Amino acid sequence: MSAPKSPRKGSLQFWPRKRANKLLPSINWKAINSGKNLKGFICYKAGMTSAYVKDNTEHSMTKGKKIAIPVTILECPPLKILSARFYKNGKVIGEVIAENLDKELKKIIKLPKKKNKKIEDMKDYDDIRVIVYSQTKKTDIKKTPDIAEVGLAGNPEEKMNYVRNKLNKEIFVSEIFEKGQLADARGLTKGKGLVGPVKRFGIQLKQHKSEKGRRRPGSLGPWHPARVTFRVPMAGQLGMFTRAIYNNKIINIGKAEDFGVNEITNYGNVKTECILIRGSIQGSQKRQILLTYPIRQTKKQNKKNFEFLEVR
Repeated sequence: MSAPKSPRKGSLQFWPRKRANKLLPSINWKAINSGKNLKGFICYKAGMTSAYVKDNTEHSMTKGKKIAIPVTILECPPLKILSARFYKNGKVIGEVIAENLDKELKKIIKLPKKKNKKIEDMKDYDDIRVIVYSQTKKTDIKKTPDIAEVGLAGNPEEKMNYVRNKLNKEIFVSEIFEKGQLADARGLTKGKGLVGPVKRFGIQLKQHKSEKGRRRPGSLGPWHPARVTFRVPMAGQLGMFTRAIYNNKIINIGKAEDFGVNEITNYGNVKTECILIRGSIQGSQKRQILLTYPIRQTKKQNKKNFEFLEVR
């Protein structure tokens, strides 16, 4: 009998397998062509539940019927603009900081004491992005806000008008996303700590009479080169990785009390606007999620049509 063979385990696309440096990932906003004003929004994972919906998808086997689907509740406190960054040929040429910023920002960044530039002073730029922060003091999560750079949709003139109109004003998620559209969720997965190669890379268990353990690779490599290469599945960190889940269907947007969502275990009350999104989203409860417009929406997901009825 020949020796069993299997392909190598663990994609090198996700390498090195170590904890992410920050909770909110950086995004190539140029790659996201669609958008309504802001191209993304900071949300917080509250938990999961089931929702009754009416399936209106064309050619679906359950068309016209009531079905139960899993949904994730994302609380989306309003955002405020911290500053506007002006780019030229991919480099920052200037930044305009908003006035009357919240006191909570002093805990995480140093606010400038000098008078900063005005929007009217900025000229000769080809792109504008905004640094936004979340109003977490309006939730039961925490008081310290999260900060992220978010791209804007439209031409430079439209971006400039949007920044002028929204400086020192709150931005709500219902202004950015719509019911029934697709969205990408970007954030960190659950941290699982030190785990072995079977769970980390999915290698096969060895025969039950094997020496020196079943849940480990049979060989760490040849005699020459006389070292263990990075391709050998080894024990190490699993979780707290930056991942993106593409093309998630937004079932509904609004206040939690309108959906019948009461206090959530291990989270508390959802006080601000929230999103019901189909399926599961990475991360533990209270984890920051950057919800963005889809970077590569598919026809299969786009044609799905659900009419929200109630939360189970």
